[in-house]
Amino acid sequence: MKKPLILLFALLTLLPWQPVWDRKKRTIAHKTDTIVIVDTVWLEAENPYKEFREHPLSDTWRTIRDDSMAVLESMSVNLDSLLHDWHSRKYLLYDSLCVGSGVNPDFPDSIYMERLDNLPTIVPMVYNQPVRAVIDRYATRSRALVSYMLGVMQFYSPVIEQALDFYGVPQELKYLPVIESAMNPIAVSRAGATGMWQFMYPTGKSYGLKLNSLVDERRDPIKATWAAAHHLRDMYDLLGDWTLAIAAYNCGAGNVNKAIHRSGGGRLDFWDIYWNLPRETRGYVPAFIAANYIMTYYAEHGICPMETTLPLANDTLMLHRNVYLEQIAAVCDIDMEALRALNPQYKEDLIPGAFEPYSLRLPMDKIAVFIDKSDSVYAYQHDKFFPPQKPVEPRAVSPARSSGGKGGLITHRIRAGESLGSIARKYGVSVAQIKKWNGLRSDRITAGHTLKIYK
Repeated sequence: MKKPLILLFALLTLLPWQPVWDRKKRTIAHKTDTIVIVDTVWLEAENPYKEFREHPLSDTWRTIRDDSMAVLESMSVNLDSLLHDWHSRKYLLYDSLCVGSGVNPDFPDSIYMERLDNLPTIVPMVYNQPVRAVIDRYATRSRALVSYMLGVMQFYSPVIEQALDFYGVPQELKYLPVIESAMNPIAVSRAGATGMWQFMYPTGKSYGLKLNSLVDERRDPIKATWAAAHHLRDMYDLLGDWTLAIAAYNCGAGNVNKAIHRSGGGRLDFWDIYWNLPRETRGYVPAFIAANYIMTYYAEHGICPMETTLPLANDTLMLHRNVYLEQIAAVCDIDMEALRALNPQYKEDLIPGAFEPYSLRLPMDKIAVFIDKSDSVYAYQHDKFFPPQKPVEPRAVSPARSSGGKGGLITHRIRAGESLGSIARKYGVSVAQIKKWNGLRSDRITAGHTLKIYK
């Protein structure tokens, strides 16, 4: 009996060991000429994502305590205005079967640390006083807002995850719109940042979003999401650390580089440059970590997500002619609020397709309707929406009018003792006009000469 046991032990030590998540069953086999099943074993392992997770470069994060951290605008948003949005009224309901709690349970720090450590993330989910402060805000004063965002996230999560994956951005960054705009695609900050991802005007333009008097694609959740994923990837490629890339999304790479320089330079992360960052940015990464926490562990805090009835599938057409959303809604029998909600980038409800091709997003069942009735759409009350311009005939302008006079030409012979001032008063014109009409450079005139006066 000893020889088989020794053989089994030798085989197990020679075979490569791999961790198994959640006690997954693993079968060990040794291949020679035939496959022999030796034994079935169980292995324990920690969170496998920790192998790929970035680690804080120092222990600075452990000692940070900041009682002056700024509260982000998204945390004090008016929930009633969000619930009045068409998407919310159409597709979000309070879950009658979910029994929540109005009281936030009291957990020890060790529980928060363990939960954050177990999240499948690449960005380090550290736990300290700034992070705890934001978690407490979400779990107490902003419970209803969290409930709303959990429901809305189901609208946008597939699009966000696809864009992040395309650019190689960690999936946990899908919660950035939570702290940026509370998932509101038409949000506008005090500084003018717009949309779910809160792009400033120059940044939006630099990532291909169209911005003019009629169109603001920062308000298009799909196009803005792809632009944001691209921007985040660029920030990471520039700074080499995801916590710094997230901070740069808030305050710009220039401010982050200044903070790195003031902190001594070298390879640093967000927590190493914390006190050299702008006040609002100091609260940005803690809010990001807190958002990941509360959007994952909401049930543990007695928060019920709003129930979501996903909207009908939709698709996009490219238009090459000017058309108002109201024309489309009337002919294709689409609710005007629904059309606006699907196309929030058109600030004046006008698609300026004649200038350049612009997209129109419609419910899938209305795509064929629009194609079949496109001529009727463009013709619908055309003169009301696009009044014909009356032709303006050019009017002949006399030299007198072009020079500021009122009428025909008068020739005035200068008498002895007259001045330009007295002549100007006589005809009700100015000295400057007389000088201009007659090409005079000074006020000197000679008796017997003539002056042209237009009156």
